[in-house]
Amino acid sequence: MRRCAAQLLIIFALLLAGSLSGCVYPDHWYRFAPPSYHTLPQQKKEPLPSDLKVDIEPPVSHFSTATLKDVESQGQGPLALSLEEAVLLALKNNPDLRVRQLDPVITGTFEKIERGEFDPEFFTEAQYFEERASEVDRGTGSQFSVEGRDTAVATGLRQRLPTGTSLEATVTHDRNISDRAPEQQSARVGISVTQSLLRGLGPRVNLARVQQAELDTNISQYELRGFIERLLADTEAAYWELVFASEEIDIFEQSLQFARKQCEETALRIEVGMLPEIESAAAEAEVARHRQALIDARARLEERRLRLLRLLSPGPFGDYARVVKTTSSPEISASPLNEIDAHIELAQQFRPDLREALLRAEQRRLETIVTRNGVLPRLDFFIDLGRSGFADTFSDSFRELEGNNYDLRAGFQLSSMLGNRAAKAREFAATASRRQAAEAIANLRQLLRLDVRLAVNEVERARQQIEASRTTRKLEEKTVQAEVERFNVGAGTSLLVARAQRDLVASRIAEIRAVVDYRRALVNLYLAEGSLMARRGIAAPDLE
Repeated sequence: MRRCAAQLLIIFALLLAGSLSGCVYPDHWYRFAPPSYHTLPQQKKEPLPSDLKVDIEPPVSHFSTATLKDVESQGQGPLALSLEEAVLLALKNNPDLRVRQLDPVITGTFEKIERGEFDPEFFTEAQYFEERASEVDRGTGSQFSVEGRDTAVATGLRQRLPTGTSLEATVTHDRNISDRAPEQQSARVGISVTQSLLRGLGPRVNLARVQQAELDTNISQYELRGFIERLLADTEAAYWELVFASEEIDIFEQSLQFARKQCEETALRIEVGMLPEIESAAAEAEVARHRQALIDARARLEERRLRLLRLLSPGPFGDYARVVKTTSSPEISASPLNEIDAHIELAQQFRPDLREALLRAEQRRLETIVTRNGVLPRLDFFIDLGRSGFADTFSDSFRELEGNNYDLRAGFQLSSMLGNRAAKAREFAATASRRQAAEAIANLRQLLRLDVRLAVNEVERARQQIEASRTTRKLEEKTVQAEVERFNVGAGTSLLVARAQRDLVASRIAEIRAVVDYRRALVNLYLAEGSLMARRGIAAPDLE
């Protein structure tokens, strides 16, 4: 019967050691139900509603890798880029994006660090003790010397579980050698279990740090998503500004050519006596004015070319001296927007900063679980069970484990800080931080609605300006034609022609400016909605 009991104890110890060797990781333990993230809107998988698609360009995912390779293999000549190709290059080469892409990787390691708190630990201890002492014989009163050597070796496994349980399985061996007694060797197999009953009880509190680390990983992915959307918006804005600068130069070059022609005609009329010499000053001043405007326009073109190259990264193109030729036309069929509420609902669904704030609020909630548990006193139940064997040889000491030598120790441990001010202060701070996060979410929701409404207002303003500026340009063209005809018949002056031409140039620039502003306003609206990546066909991380 004793041998059977001993065998059962050894088998139980082996099973416990096997479980400690890797079968009880926190990944397999119960975790409290997934949080609601305080009504975190779920990201729908179906495509965007058709009524919210306002003249969207083909998404970048529709362009093959071969297209991008063709762009990068254009040599050292002018770089011809469409809008979609510019976006692709920015996503592939932008150095700031390369830096930000490592943030989720780094944050993901913290999750493994927190899970590592529950990894099993293997330990081994070895001790050597040597003694030479003098003792007194109580019977005779004579003094004698004693020499002895002791060696002790212990090995085992220990692990802390998410339930608040600490397990430890040990095997120890001691050897005692003395010149006053026979050599004795002892072996022991023991199992120790300690269970928290108040502070540190249950996976809800012990896995809170793991859950917070997981949320940190998701937060970093949403931060990356927000950065990508901003990069897309900046790239599209830089592209259209470069397009505008190119169109502006064409307009100034044409106006300069017209001014020179008008100056030549004025000089001929002065030469034949049809106009006084004073008329030449106005014509020459107009030529100088258009030349001055052309210089500024070329400088703006260079500035915007450099800014676009920065976003695309000059690495694949050699350097910032690379000339960029835009191939996408800014012309677009502008149509009125739908109801504002639909765009606000889209922002509630897609805005990465809102989803990030909701995740941070969930982190604060988990922190209150940890701090609330930290206020409780420490009360642990422990039990330590072992069997021992004694003999004069190493092998015999382990064989004697089948004997009736055992030890059992069980009890409770209680400890508590008097006043516990530090723990109470941490709990109060965590509760206040949770409330602060809730207030921040409410404020962000209000700002979100404001951003969408402002963006919609700007889109509508730019849309209406397109038709208004087109009408103005047509009327200015007629005005210039009328002034030129009056000048030709001698009823007008070169100054009036110059003023009409300046107004025409301004109206042509305003017309292109309205189209570019509409393009940029649409991008800013998509950015305010948080739907820019989805509208451009770029897959966002699936964090549901």
